[in-house]
Amino acid sequence: MSSIALFNTIFIEEKKIREQLAAATGFKVIQDASIISEVAQKYSIGEDKVDRAINGPPSVFNRFTLERERITAYLKAVIAEHLKSSGIIYSGNISLLVPSAVTHVLRVGLFDKKSNRIQRAMGEGLTEKNAIKVIKKHDASSIAWVDFCHKKEITDKSLYDIIVPMGNNDPESAVKLILENYHKPAVLEQDSSRQAVENMALEAQVELALVDKGYTTGVKTIDGEMTLLVNKSVSNFPKLANTLTEIAKSVDGVHDVKVITGKDYHISIYRNQEFTLPPKVLLVDDEQEFVQTLSERLNTRNYGSYPVFDGEQALQLLGNEIPDVMVLDLKMPGMSGVDVLRDAKALNPEIEVIVLTGHGSGDDKKECMELGAFAYLHKPVDLSQLTEIIDKAHGKVAAAKMAHT
Repeated sequence: MSSIALFNTIFIEEKKIREQLAAATGFKVIQDASIISEVAQKYSIGEDKVDRAINGPPSVFNRFTLERERITAYLKAVIAEHLKSSGIIYSGNISLLVPSAVTHVLRVGLFDKKSNRIQRAMGEGLTEKNAIKVIKKHDASSIAWVDFCHKKEITDKSLYDIIVPMGNNDPESAVKLILENYHKPAVLEQDSSRQAVENMALEAQVELALVDKGYTTGVKTIDGEMTLLVNKSVSNFPKLANTLTEIAKSVDGVHDVKVITGKDYHISIYRNQEFTLPPKVLLVDDEQEFVQTLSERLNTRNYGSYPVFDGEQALQLLGNEIPDVMVLDLKMPGMSGVDVLRDAKALNPEIEVIVLTGHGSGDDKKECMELGAFAYLHKPVDLSQLTEIIDKAHGKVAAAKMAHT
């Protein structure tokens, strides 16, 4: 028995198709929410973080933490376990994690043009304006996920065994077309397809081992050999290849490893030292040149910093992000640093705030410390002094997280 993977854009009657397929085949349905919950429980992380890895946008600190890469490896590991069973309909973004080598899963793409989807959305009670807004947001998320996973366009034919154009098909005819393709001999479970599932599970463990050391590479099993694809120029490729090989071989079941270079650029950070998660530092200052330079200097010292230029931007970002430390200017146009401090602590009491100002008074310092600031510093500040205080603030945050855990 085989399985089916359904990927779709929004407002194309996917629910009807999924339910009719399940009724016709007797297959169990597994959707994104189920896998998200399973990953969160198995790996002790918040469901919101797993959901964000799939649906985005990624954290502004992701290039330092590699959180999205780590969670995607978790997702692959969990899905690989499900793929060892048959008779399942995988529905949603998780369907795109089923490798093409797993040929006993029929990969289906359901698509339609935007105008038809707007009409369906309006038929469900949305105004045209809201329909366009919802579709735009959902499509942007799906496009970003496909690009992250495969570096391809969302409708790339190589991602699917069949593409069903919903403008030409109602749910019943779409189901009929899917079942016709499902019953073809090519979708039957074979030894090579079962081996591909085993390879997927092992590749996920290798990806996790690499990410834990700060490396992101393509991982594929080719002719029984674990192949690591490096998509970034490095100064000493042989040394990097040796390091990656050692990490991959530390995973049980990995024997032969080959490291090759790729043509596609992929953002990654390669380190010669042991990788540790850097402090996530949000910098808030209206002096753009100053804060951008400070961010660059912190980044070179393995601090994951991100600059914003006013209080409103900072609070908006805090609605989606959880930095460890905020370095906050006191005197800014618009929202003052004191107001940002107060609201930031209300949104996330665990964040440690370092006030950095060139114009503060004794009364300002007293008010900031009473509001929960970790430290109050005057500009200009020596970078070594600032990083020392950031380390202390981050240590306090880390200790609180450990105690909570």
